[in-house]
Amino acid sequence: MTKKYAALLRGINVGGSKKVPMAELRSLLEGLGHGDVQTYLQSGNAVFSSAKTDPVALARELETAIEAHFGFRVACLVVDGAYLRAVAEACPFPAAELEGKQLHATFFSEQPGAERFAALDAAAFLPEEYRLGDHVLYLYVPEGLGRSKLAEALARPAVVKGIDATTRNWNTVTKLVELTGP
Repeated sequence: MTKKYAALLRGINVGGSKKVPMAELRSLLEGLGHGDVQTYLQSGNAVFSSAKTDPVALARELETAIEAHFGFRVACLVVDGAYLRAVAEACPFPAAELEGKQLHATFFSEQPGAERFAALDAAAFLPEEYRLGDHVLYLYVPEGLGRSKLAEALARPAVVKGIDATTRNWNTVTKLVELTGP
């Protein structure tokens, strides 16, 4: 029996570095034995089915294959469709009322402890807000991510050091839910 997964690649095809053409990524995933491979946008989103059941092992396998093929390391997170649906359903912000650029999800390779956020004065960033979920941080930024001081603070080493993290806007999250659905 196969399961549908989304691979979230961090920091590719941005500013001319770490170029990973989506056609090559699809071929790479197919070469690893995965089926139903699709990519979404150019920013490192791939959907595939696999009989393998360990998302962490799938991510490491993909990282190794990317490094062997392209010559550089790319952090990869692999999540299944059920997890993505749970993330969408647990969103603490009114996603249906917001533009996709106003709401983001940062996916983590491991659950960050609350102590990582202790020095962050959340009230100082209002109306921007964040909430922690299961291996995910929901980020509401009314003016978009590019202007967000809160997003900048959340990306500091004190918060994310030692954890692979990658952010997707809400439009991408909902599309990945759709692509990994039954």
